[in-house]
Amino acid sequence: MKKILLAGIVLLGLNVNAQEENKGLEGTWWIAGQVAFSSTDNGASETKSNTIVPIAGYFIAPTTTVGLGIGVINSTTDTGSVTVAESNTFIVQPLVRKYWGLGGKFFMYGQASLPMTFGKDKITDDKTTSIGVDIAPGFDFLVNSWMTVETSFSLLNITSSTLKPSSGDSTNSFNFNANPFDLNPGSRSIGGLRVGVKFLF
Repeated sequence: MKKILLAGIVLLGLNVNAQEENKGLEGTWWIAGQVAFSSTDNGASETKSNTIVPIAGYFIAPTTTVGLGIGVINSTTDTGSVTVAESNTFIVQPLVRKYWGLGGKFFMYGQASLPMTFGKDKITDDKTTSIGVDIAPGFDFLVNSWMTVETSFSLLNITSSTLKPSSGDSTNSFNFNANPFDLNPGSRSIGGLRVGVKFLF
């Protein structure tokens, strides 16, 4: 009887350990984001822009996570002491990722996101809205229990944009291409890499 009871306890312990291993990162929160500042001066004019997009996510399954990025892009162009262009863009980007282990601490993932931007030209009062679908594969390296280093590139995207001028009719455009959608369309070459750090908690 004691042997049977002991065997039952051992099997129960093994089952709990197996469940914990199969759980992976399920129930884990993470934060990441994009921060960029740039300044271009061609002698006649100077353009300054900044992008701040914090992203938070949650592992809903051992190898699947969902996330949401919310941020802004601001851009200003000055000629001497006169501002000739100024725009503000609000960004919302929900995403989902699926991970596959490559061995050790290396993982590959596929990401699908739905970037949406809502911009306004503060000089002309024109408004621009765009909605896109972006597919991006990437690689993740688990540095320790609370930090990873990841890199990814945009494989393809679909973007629909609407320009609504302060006066006149709106115009629509639709694009299906392999250009990376880096929240600033056209700012990177095809397949341009994104490298970042993700914090787990």
